[in-house]
Amino acid sequence: MPKVFIKTYGCQMNERDSEQVATMFIDGGYTMTDREHEADVILINTCSVREKAELKALGKMGLLTRRPEAKPHVVYGFMGCMAQSKGDELFRALPRLDLVIGTQKYHHIFRYVDDILRKRLERRMDDLSLSLAGSSVCDTDEETGSQNAIRDHLAQTGHSSAFVSIMQGCEMRCSYCIVPSTRGAERSRPMQDIIDEVESLVRQGIKEVTLLGQIVNRYGKDEPAVDGKSAFVRLLEQLNGIDGLERIRFTSPHPIGFREDLVNAYRYLSKLCSHIHFPMQSGSDRILKLMRRPYKNEKYISLCESMREARPDLAITTDIIVGFPGETEEDYLETKRAVERIGFDNAFIFQYSPRKDTPAAAMDGQLPQSVKEARNQDLLATVNAIAIEKNAALVGTEQLILVEGPSKTNADRLSGRTPQNKPVIIEGGSELIGKIVPVRITESTGFTLYGEIAPC
Repeated sequence: MPKVFIKTYGCQMNERDSEQVATMFIDGGYTMTDREHEADVILINTCSVREKAELKALGKMGLLTRRPEAKPHVVYGFMGCMAQSKGDELFRALPRLDLVIGTQKYHHIFRYVDDILRKRLERRMDDLSLSLAGSSVCDTDEETGSQNAIRDHLAQTGHSSAFVSIMQGCEMRCSYCIVPSTRGAERSRPMQDIIDEVESLVRQGIKEVTLLGQIVNRYGKDEPAVDGKSAFVRLLEQLNGIDGLERIRFTSPHPIGFREDLVNAYRYLSKLCSHIHFPMQSGSDRILKLMRRPYKNEKYISLCESMREARPDLAITTDIIVGFPGETEEDYLETKRAVERIGFDNAFIFQYSPRKDTPAAAMDGQLPQSVKEARNQDLLATVNAIAIEKNAALVGTEQLILVEGPSKTNADRLSGRTPQNKPVIIEGGSELIGKIVPVRITESTGFTLYGEIAPC
């Protein structure tokens, strides 16, 4: 029985895509392995949003294809955003590569791999050059309906959470971002298909789903509003009514599609978690304009305040880019002041990294690395201080924790998350996994909370 190894770099959407690919191989009679040396098929799912992820993926594949002990028949492939962006160029960089599969072609990967692997095993040739002849495949074309192919899940005992892809693509054209060219135009799945998928997950024991999309709140953007509610809010309402589903999350929204109906959803949808990851990118209106982010900072702050008014315990996390071309010290300080005013529970801070064929890469005013690094560290210290203070305030409170499994740092303890997506470590047995339990927070180490099961 052939074995498949999949390595994923990047976001939750990449993780979800990799899971879909894995299910196809399992259905086709293959098994998954986390041991590279055992694999007959090695696939790397790549991210192109930041250069670091691309370099890691290329380095990893280079090492794997050059292993002296590697079996001659092994099939090597890239899939995902970098594959979409670079295409045939990857074969020149890595001559041993067999597959380059784009973001709208995941559902074809099994067929391509199975065909190559079967032919190699049937030939039983010792001459590697002969066994590899003519086997490479590059498929990065667009395909209508491809968003509907990300729908299957691995059967995993004890898992309480799942990702559900509801739309693909992005049309915002931020000046720094390569995603529109790697993921294509925005495409939404039929609502009933999503509902059916979530209901199936609940029957398997899933308690929490996270809805995924490049701009998740633009789901069904071409559908007319009904009773003042967008298709995305109507989808949230439908999922909120599913018996057995306890929690709903979504990522990542964009301020441009965040309207009053979605803000109000936090008032009446009880299963919608009190957490949102809401990318700000910059607190400077001048930089936002250069980024082609179609909102001003006051609009962003107003949305945060409205959501917190609707849901007072709401935790807000964000993405911020420092060192964007032309960013002055005052622009940076405007971002820092916005961070302090909003009081994010956490933030992912990125140093601007030029991406191929994006307008920002050709802008004047590219900043030296030393400036980017200094601003990164300064803003990180500000974010961390706010996060530590917020977590310390939870000591002595009671929180409802969805227990997810053993702690990654101590297998004798369990790990779970609050509705605000804050990690909590507790003592307890495996019978608690998958359950929502009341926990009294006893300690905060800054970013991780510790607690004990509260008496009923």
